[in-house]
Amino acid sequence: MIKENNFAFIDGQNFYMGIKENNFEIDLFKFRRYLLDKYNVNKAYYFLGFFDKNNRNLYKKLKKSGFILEFRWHDILMNSKNKGNVDSDIIFYIMKLLYKKYPFNKVVLISGDGDYIKLINFLIEENKFKKILFPNIKYTSSLYKNMDSKYYDYVINFLQKIKKEGSL
Repeated sequence: MIKENNFAFIDGQNFYMGIKENNFEIDLFKFRRYLLDKYNVNKAYYFLGFFDKNNRNLYKKLKKSGFILEFRWHDILMNSKNKGNVDSDIIFYIMKLLYKKYPFNKVVLISGDGDYIKLINFLIEENKFKKILFPNIKYTSSLYKNMDSKYYDYVINFLQKIKKEGSL
């Protein structure tokens, strides 16, 4: 059987806040390995709102764990109002890959944000969608309530495989 060449797209702020709300910490190495082993994710893009020099250690850890960092571009005039909102960046990135016929099989998305529902429905129609992983049950958009369960999972369901040692 030929393995798929899937790509993951992580809404960094949504993932972080969902995990934080559950009071546990993720081992980034284990999480990256899980994505590879479970979903054949060869490239995992981690989208962040903006570059903050105070988070350099986090960025190094993400890179070392195998994530490709993507920062949202902010105009110099917006420096005091830096905001995440990477949704449109992720959607654009995926659509660009499709348009340019980049060789990958399916998308794995990590977010609970409902802004992705139209993208997901399109990807399902095109047989380009693998799974959405919701970081937090409580903050998962109700827009996903009618989605077939084969297309989603909750981080809490595989937490034991990716949590940091000593974490709850």
